[in-house]
Amino acid sequence: MAASRIEHVLQRTFIDFRQTAEFLKNPLVLDKAQGLYYYDINQKRYFDAIGGVFVVGLGHGNERIHQAMKQQLDKLTFVPPQHAVSNITIDFIEKLGKIAPANLQFVKPFSGGSEAVESALKFVRQYHRQTGNPGKFKILSRYHAYHGSTFGGMAASGTGPRKSKFGPHVPGFIHVFGPTHYRDRFSWEEANLFSAQAMEDVIVAEDPDTVAAIIVEPIGNGGGIITPTREYFVRIREICDRYNVSLIFDEVITGFGKTGHMFAAQAYDVTPDLITAGKAMSNGVMPMGAMFARTDMADAFVGQVEAGVHFSHGHTFAGNPLASAVGLVCMIISGGWCCCCLFGY
Repeated sequence: MAASRIEHVLQRTFIDFRQTAEFLKNPLVLDKAQGLYYYDINQKRYFDAIGGVFVVGLGHGNERIHQAMKQQLDKLTFVPPQHAVSNITIDFIEKLGKIAPANLQFVKPFSGGSEAVESALKFVRQYHRQTGNPGKFKILSRYHAYHGSTFGGMAASGTGPRKSKFGPHVPGFIHVFGPTHYRDRFSWEEANLFSAQAMEDVIVAEDPDTVAAIIVEPIGNGGGIITPTREYFVRIREICDRYNVSLIFDEVITGFGKTGHMFAAQAYDVTPDLITAGKAMSNGVMPMGAMFARTDMADAFVGQVEAGVHFSHGHTFAGNPLASAVGLVCMIISGGWCCCCLFGY
């Protein structure tokens, strides 16, 4: 009876990126988790080797996280984001700014990585429009990259089979090949330099006055766990500076301790103009994402009401107080950051 009920229900929903009929041949229905393990409805144990999907970096059932969430439950769980902000969210934003690279201290929390990416893409377009470069709208990204399932993130992604069913896609997105495309023709170092140069060639060919941003994953997940050289990102940073192109690091996967640093940007010692984050921010306890931007870029969105320069964007659950409480304690636990570092004690 239980098996037929599960099949009946699953046939009335979707399994992400999978054919439900295939999934039902051997359905994995999980019931609980603790530490490094999942348990299915038959109490069979599974080792969670990648933390769900690069999310649960601090282990399942982390008591410190759960306690922070329970305490917040008794205080405040929602505020209307167009009219108010919670005190705990202000704390969260402040601490996120303290762990961000260099001057990327303008922070906007969201409820997932795709939201963060979508927001960054809109942010750079509006930023250039409001800083005297209204023609800059094109976004460069790489084949094999994955930047989320929303229409903007999907357009930036270079995963053909995942997106071909939904065309035509949002215009203004251009793809180039990453270093792995050239690895059979050059040494790895040369392949990285050639790939970076190809980005500059495309910007010039498209007209730099029309290119708003480059978005890249510091370590590419799609197509393999691809780690470019530091020189690759140094060159891209130089190219962006040369043509007034914003550099976005999509760190939804790599952020929050995955590289031995809070962000891969710090591991490479190359600072982008924006960072998008998600996944491990909340250890999977609450949906969460965030966009980080240079504080001077954020200045372009400050003005009189009649000027209409505010960031014309928002999400209902952005900066949710319950999620903010969870994110705060996750920052304390992860990456070797202590309470003194985060809270200034």
